[in-house]
Amino acid sequence: MSDPLSDLYPFLHGAHKDAAGEQAALLESVRRKAQHSVSVKQAFFEANAEALIEAARALAAVYAGGGKMFSMGNGGSSCDAAHFAVEFQHPITAGRPALAAMNLVMDQAMVSAVANDVGVKHVFVRQLEAHAAPGDGLIGFSTSGNSENLLAAFAKAKAMGLTTLGLAGGDGGRMRTSGLVDHCLVVETDSIHRVQEVHVACYHILWDLTHTLLAETRGSAGGVS
Repeated sequence: MSDPLSDLYPFLHGAHKDAAGEQAALLESVRRKAQHSVSVKQAFFEANAEALIEAARALAAVYAGGGKMFSMGNGGSSCDAAHFAVEFQHPITAGRPALAAMNLVMDQAMVSAVANDVGVKHVFVRQLEAHAAPGDGLIGFSTSGNSENLLAAFAKAKAMGLTTLGLAGGDGGRMRTSGLVDHCLVVETDSIHRVQEVHVACYHILWDLTHTLLAETRGSAGGVS
């Protein structure tokens, strides 16, 4: 039986390495990865288009009610949390207002203090206790859906009256089954890279749909009241 890794990278498995063969193998690797990325995105959006719209409606409702969004994640997903917050605070499309969004990973002093004093599980909970109010929203990014500190924050958010959204991968993990996440969008693949690529597309679309819904509610693209 053919080994997929040996087929893609024969020179890593004892086969003779030559420049032409290496280039051909690398080109094929690029082609397959790009094709896989496209196919995972297509499958996700075909299955989750309506769920994505409902999540955007929930985001728009938070802002229409005068609330703000909080974002969180670990590792690579912390970069998605930061990116999400920037998109909403600093819209690049003319005529769209800045919307309040706080990245809960941004304050390293706070994160490291809480992690050191009471544990990593509480790094997002403590910040929600300090900054969040009923009517706000919380979005969390996790490729597994099982991050303890995200789940703890979702539990705190629900208790405080926040709208909760989650972007996960694989089978969705506990984010999907806990009942703590109002809108859970799951990229059903085991590839962490593909999950993260779809997450980026998701929050770009959520940003656009949220502004569209707010504009329709207000009748213009002016500031949120």
